[in-house]
Amino acid sequence: MSIVQLSGQLVCHDQDQAAVVAEHLSGHVARTRAERRCLSFRVTSTDDPMVWQVEECFEDSSAFKEHQDRVAGSAWGRATVGIERHYAIDGL
Repeated sequence: MSIVQLSGQLVCHDQDQAAVVAEHLSGHVARTRAERRCLSFRVTSTDDPMVWQVEECFEDSSAFKEHQDRVAGSAWGRATVGIERHYAIDGL
């Protein structure tokens, strides 16, 4: 099995979307880092207040899928479903 790495950006189009990210991000990060097979997870602000850099690393493809499945039904997933994402995923 190979490590799965995701890298990219979360891009808000208005202040309302940015406020949603700010409201839900810390809980999302804490829950993801607590996942048993999450190796690393960082979401950091950039020079553009509407853009966050996302870096994720999971043990393998099944760990990544479990994360994606959990997130889809989470408060973060529901609140940010309409926010644009530009991600590259290696290791799937």
